[in-house]
Amino acid sequence: MGKLIIAHDLGTTGNKATLFDPEGECLASSFFGYETFYPDALSVEQDPEDYWKAVVFSTRALLEKARVKKEDIGVVSFSGQMMGALPVDERGEPLDRIIIWADRRGVKEVEWVRERIADEEMYRITGHRLSPNYSLAKILWFRNHRPEVYRKARKFLLAKDFVVFRLTGQWATDFSDASGTNLFDITEERWSAKILEAVGIEEEKLPPVFPSFAVVGEVTKNAAEEVGLLPGTPVVIGGGDGACAACGAGVVEEGQAYNYLGSSSWIALASRKPFYDPQMRTFTFHHLAPGLFMPTGTMQAAGGSYQWCRDALCGEEVKAAEKLGVSPYVLMDLEAGKVPAGSEGLLFLPYLLGERAPWWNPHARGVFIGLTPRHTRAHLIRAVLEGVSLNLRIILDAFREQGLRIANMRIIGGGAKGDFWAQMLADVFGLEVLRPVYREEATSLGAAICGGVGIGLYRGIEVAKDLVKVQEVFTPKKEVQRVYDEIYPVFVQSYLALQEVFSLLP
Repeated sequence: MGKLIIAHDLGTTGNKATLFDPEGECLASSFFGYETFYPDALSVEQDPEDYWKAVVFSTRALLEKARVKKEDIGVVSFSGQMMGALPVDERGEPLDRIIIWADRRGVKEVEWVRERIADEEMYRITGHRLSPNYSLAKILWFRNHRPEVYRKARKFLLAKDFVVFRLTGQWATDFSDASGTNLFDITEERWSAKILEAVGIEEEKLPPVFPSFAVVGEVTKNAAEEVGLLPGTPVVIGGGDGACAACGAGVVEEGQAYNYLGSSSWIALASRKPFYDPQMRTFTFHHLAPGLFMPTGTMQAAGGSYQWCRDALCGEEVKAAEKLGVSPYVLMDLEAGKVPAGSEGLLFLPYLLGERAPWWNPHARGVFIGLTPRHTRAHLIRAVLEGVSLNLRIILDAFREQGLRIANMRIIGGGAKGDFWAQMLADVFGLEVLRPVYREEATSLGAAICGGVGIGLYRGIEVAKDLVKVQEVFTPKKEVQRVYDEIYPVFVQSYLALQEVFSLLP
């Protein structure tokens, strides 16, 4: 058996298969997309068979692209989108589509649970607020609306766990993915008997829970023929995408933190104990590493706000970028750079999709505040990025206010490409911002590290300290930091002043 690692990242838009060598170098990757279904305004589903097809095709394409033999593969590991619910029968066959993380149909189910378990108690046990986004509400929705499916369901699985069963014939999930279900006791590291009893769900309907680096089975003969791997290839369960991203960013010790910058954005850190915010602004996942937790705060429209700015205000940059063969965001950054920090008194509240952390207000809206005749399109562009950055600082400060020490901030994701935003974050946070070599592959690298630990290639998850290479460091500019320190309380007060107005809007 070889020593190369295949890491599958089952995301929302498709599966990315990536090949890593033992030094953590990315040798090749292959992507295979799949469809998302929207039966109504609150419902978001996917076909789990598409996950399997994506894993089959991306694995075969990866081996061909990298020109490696199946004998060279030492382990297969996984990262997966979290918080879903897929009912399967005793053979692991889907009984329905998977209800994915973005689905919010279980609002009534959440209210029913709230009558039995208080929000504060749920937060203490699971590390999370009670929400229709988590698996619990979705399982209860199946019980209430598709009782025959619920009755026949042998297990309710998360995305990656369905593929792992198809590969190995073994039921399994891991601590990190389980910690995003509203059903898992994060300190006891097991399904919460108290919650299960309160809501009447049998523990037998949930998979056994393992550490993220556990070898939970081997590729079966039938699966091997489909996917193009050797029978007997070890399969490591891996983790939820956020936890894998932390590891792939090198955040494996207390005091380290990372900021994922995509359509949405989150800040997460490594902590030796769960973090309980008195205002419940943040939540806590289990880390991939034993004995570590991952306090997290997520905002809805980060890169999404900049994308809106591109589409609504930056047609010129889009056309010019097409001719030049560059991203429109490169030209938008150049335009924003013409304006001083603080956008000369112009603020943007980036709540285009409502907001999770720090406000947890679905009624919040996007707002420009302080417009005057002197403001230009360049001011608007810069204000959008500053608004997103200032909102992320509120999340960061929720951790700092409770005494969590943060040494620096690592940035990953598509939004981490540009120097302009990276420097702005350093100035807004008042922290050094570190940009790793692998920004968009960080989640896959985290899954690969799980795989390497599982087969004894690495001593433990902490090997990420050696494998994750930092490419650039952005240091706060003190004079710019002072500008943002002055604006920050005004930004916070602007949201608070508009709270009531938001609730009145249609």
